[in-house]
Amino acid sequence: MHIEKNVCDSIIGTLLEIPGKNKDGIAARLDLLNMGVKTDLQPEYGEKRTHLPPGPWNLSRAEKREVCNSFYGMKVPEGYSSNIKNLVSLQDSRLLGLKSHDCHTLMQQLLPVAIRSVLEKPARYAITRLCFFFNAICAKTVDVSKLDKLEEDVVVTLCLLEKYFPPSFFDIMVHLVVHLVREVRLCGLVYFRWMYPFERYMKVLKGYVQNRTRPKGCIAKRYIAEEAVEFCTQHLSDVSTVGVPSSQKMGVSKPLSGCTNTEEVLPYIEQHMIHIRTAYPKFRKRTKWL
Repeated sequence: MHIEKNVCDSIIGTLLEIPGKNKDGIAARLDLLNMGVKTDLQPEYGEKRTHLPPGPWNLSRAEKREVCNSFYGMKVPEGYSSNIKNLVSLQDSRLLGLKSHDCHTLMQQLLPVAIRSVLEKPARYAITRLCFFFNAICAKTVDVSKLDKLEEDVVVTLCLLEKYFPPSFFDIMVHLVVHLVREVRLCGLVYFRWMYPFERYMKVLKGYVQNRTRPKGCIAKRYIAEEAVEFCTQHLSDVSTVGVPSSQKMGVSKPLSGCTNTEEVLPYIEQHMIHIRTAYPKFRKRTKWL
């Protein structure tokens, strides 16, 4: 969970050049000079300023704006994640205030869509492979026979990232991605062990605190009061309950396809058709109308 967040922060920070999260810079380019690799990306010193040649991971100002506009215009089902629109700063072309679950949503679904029209194809392909890997290990069903192939694929994915990203990008968190498949093999499915539900509920409990000197007492009293109100509202009509809102689909009629295709309902359908033919004799021959 936290590995996914840190990797997502590194990718987003490097692509959009977010201060504090960007893995590229003069120090990273000097590392290339000391290692003697990627000579075309080494810093070029001028009289007044130092020029850093654009690498495969660098986006132009227009491309950054395009990526941010893609995130800004994305819509997801209700309750799927937080509103990504509120995390995008179009003025600065950045993503701000990303939480763990936001990074999870980006790596699982949204990031491959946002970068599909930017970056060079090899770099884009490597990032997309990494997103597909996180999507595979976080699934609710994982085929054990495919874990070995998945482990081999993530090694190849990291090797592809090493070809197109600076060495400073590969910190300990990126290295730990290699061991995630082994963790799934030993401990079981990931979604049984992650902390997203607990962290989201902690946000609810933090909202109960009105007196910061007595946080435990505030949480206890507010919780008891909410439970009492919830119990009372069940016995009152036309009163909405506290807490989790009722589903929007509640009260909507269910599809008739299941009812009309069962043998138990056929006698009632025939009886209804006889009533229709009797009540509207002039439409008896119009089977389409019936």
